[in-house]
Amino acid sequence: MNFTPIARPMFVRRSRATDRYAGHGRELQLKQLRGLLKCARHTETGRKYDFSGILDSDDMYAAYAANVPTCSYEDIRADVMRMINGERDILWPGRCRNYAQSSGTSGGRSKYIPITERNLHNCHYKGAFDCVAHYLRHNPHSRIFSGKAFVLGGSFASEVKPRDPHVRIGDLSATLINRINPVANKFRVPHMRTALLPDWTEKLPALVEASKDENITNLSGVPSWFLTVIKEVIAKKGVEKISDVWPNLEVFFHGGISFEPYREIYTQLTDSAKMHFLETYNASEGFFAVQNDPNDRSMLLIIDNDVFYEFIDIADPQAKPIPLWEVEKGKVYELLISSSNGLWRYHLGDTVRVYDTNPVKIRIAGRTKTFINAFGEELMEDNAEHAMAAACKATGAVMRHYTAAPVFATETSKGRHQWVIEWITPPADIETFAFKLDHELRRLNSDYDAKRSHTIFLDPPLVTTVPHGTFERWLRSVGTGKLGGQRKVPRLSNDRKIVDNLLTITQQ
Repeated sequence: MNFTPIARPMFVRRSRATDRYAGHGRELQLKQLRGLLKCARHTETGRKYDFSGILDSDDMYAAYAANVPTCSYEDIRADVMRMINGERDILWPGRCRNYAQSSGTSGGRSKYIPITERNLHNCHYKGAFDCVAHYLRHNPHSRIFSGKAFVLGGSFASEVKPRDPHVRIGDLSATLINRINPVANKFRVPHMRTALLPDWTEKLPALVEASKDENITNLSGVPSWFLTVIKEVIAKKGVEKISDVWPNLEVFFHGGISFEPYREIYTQLTDSAKMHFLETYNASEGFFAVQNDPNDRSMLLIIDNDVFYEFIDIADPQAKPIPLWEVEKGKVYELLISSSNGLWRYHLGDTVRVYDTNPVKIRIAGRTKTFINAFGEELMEDNAEHAMAAACKATGAVMRHYTAAPVFATETSKGRHQWVIEWITPPADIETFAFKLDHELRRLNSDYDAKRSHTIFLDPPLVTTVPHGTFERWLRSVGTGKLGGQRKVPRLSNDRKIVDNLLTITQQ
């Protein structure tokens, strides 16, 4: 039975409600801030920074910015551990029993992001609802609810063992799956037991068995991990394309990493006449944005979801945070959030480029600490993602994972970048691929181009192929020691720690 005609009006109403973002950004954002401060004013944090006084001030945002300092995770790590150990009313009212474990790629240590009940429903699930809402608004003939969603998630494997057995720590996706409305389970695969398996050597074949004979209409997950599952399903069924297995597949809601290096291979494996790809910005800290127009790859910032946003202009070392209603089109900003998970003026570590201001539309530019600037080249993650996608397309290659780091100059050699890549389909000639990658990086980044000019400061990039499974082995060696559906491999590093660890693994 196709339930889409029954459900579609409800989703479309929500999508139309977001039209109000245009012209009402300041009003909606101040409403979010006021609601957050009011709810948390009697917490330890609320008393420390006088949330009640901020609420009574003539200029609430100015008072908030003056009273509350910005913070990184390390500033609140001790408070989060107190919450995990059972203390109440610290960052947010009451007790929090769910935490999303980040792989800690930006700081080298795992982070445990509180997922409060309010945040789970008002931010994470609301964002997921918005994805479907915008999709259905633009696709009136969709049959998305005539089959099932294939949702790829992680597990509750964690390096921290809470005292309270009711406290759960793991991948964000594990909490989302575990807490989902039971009715939704009628429309998704796999079963919860399979979805939450921690060991991917057991989980991968179980996912294939759970999905290969189902009527899958939509996918949700991280592109790199989903590609592995899809290729296993194709091999199991003995076909060439995943659309031969799931003929009614019509949309992939993807996020976590850039889709650009994977777009070509997904296009080849699906039915281009009916397939759609919608990007989401769904982090452990919240669900922040969704692609609301299939013809525009920028994403609509969700501004009525218990999140108050601030932005720091990364081009200005002296810049102070500004609110949403002061951002400028075309600029790249570091993103700060205050939200109902108890994060206050929190540095996400993400940078976004603003594509429109009314309403605010963004694309992820990269991580504040995921870059290479060892030689003044200022190579950012979005440069790398687009260059990698272009080089793959030009050479017919398909990569699964990659990371890059500087090779520092010596007395007898110049500096260069080393790109360590694990392939699904390697290029016929590595040197040609390296040339295409270098060419595209020079086109995209003027600082990199200047350093590469005439090979005076930087030699051409070195592309190093590693065997299948190398990155998985590295992921097992860090964090929880387990693979997860939302574990991310850092794309760029300004030192060689990750690259050297990967190369050491290949020698073992």
